[in-house]
Amino acid sequence: MKPTAFEISNFLDSEEMIATYLNTVLEEGDEDDLVVAIGHVAKAVGMGKIAQQTGMSRTSLYKAFAEGANPQFQTVLKVLKSLGSEIKVSPIN
Repeated sequence: MKPTAFEISNFLDSEEMIATYLNTVLEEGDEDDLVVAIGHVAKAVGMGKIAQQTGMSRTSLYKAFAEGANPQFQTVLKVLKSLGSEIKVSPIN
């Protein structure tokens, strides 16, 4: 029996799980990790749904959030908003 590849998007099934995942990546990863993580969340929610809400094409979204991509900050904010998420700033203690 052939093993299946692990897909994190299969486990991002609630707003709480999505928020925990993105916050963990923000705390522990770098900007490249965050871009890929947003892509995972968009895939979990549904790339077609995100495309419709942002006015972007599915193809553009897949390209923008692929490993090694460098999306514009405006694109990141649009997608996060469509996911019901936002970025907040707090002082580092």
